[in-house]
Amino acid sequence: MSPHHPAVSPPRPLGPLGNAVDARLLTDAVTRLRRALRAAAGDDSAEALPMAQAELLQVLGEHSPVRVGDLAARRGLAASTVSGLIGPMIAAGLVARATDPADRRASVVTLTPAGRSRLDAWTRVHERRMSAALASLEEGDRSAVRAALPALFRVAEHLGEA
Repeated sequence: MSPHHPAVSPPRPLGPLGNAVDARLLTDAVTRLRRALRAAAGDDSAEALPMAQAELLQVLGEHSPVRVGDLAARRGLAASTVSGLIGPMIAAGLVARATDPADRRASVVTLTPAGRSRLDAWTRVHERRMSAALASLEEGDRSAVRAALPALFRVAEHLGEA
């Protein structure tokens, strides 16, 4: 057995919810991937960006302008948490806050050109690192990862609804 793949006892079914071993291993894999991505985010000083900020920039890259509350809901965070993250991003010129033209009592956050540039650079760095990691796998493992992606997105959607 490889030192990177712990020995696993036979799965213990939990009925319609899946099984405990798969849930534990998936949680471990996701935790390790997030930790590795967070560590990689600080490796390249030109592209260093805290993961929480990168995730907000990703949302803003797809949905901009957006109200802070809507941004928080899309990330599953409290609005106060997002407001705290947005402050330094405004100071860095990555995002801008403006009055919502549809409701002058509210504000919206918009991705700036500098924010778009930073997000694009961050994305390129992470895609390059992920591509290198995937290339290090045998073809069978790459195929398994590729085949698992739709199910992983469905799991993420389900968890987001819970």
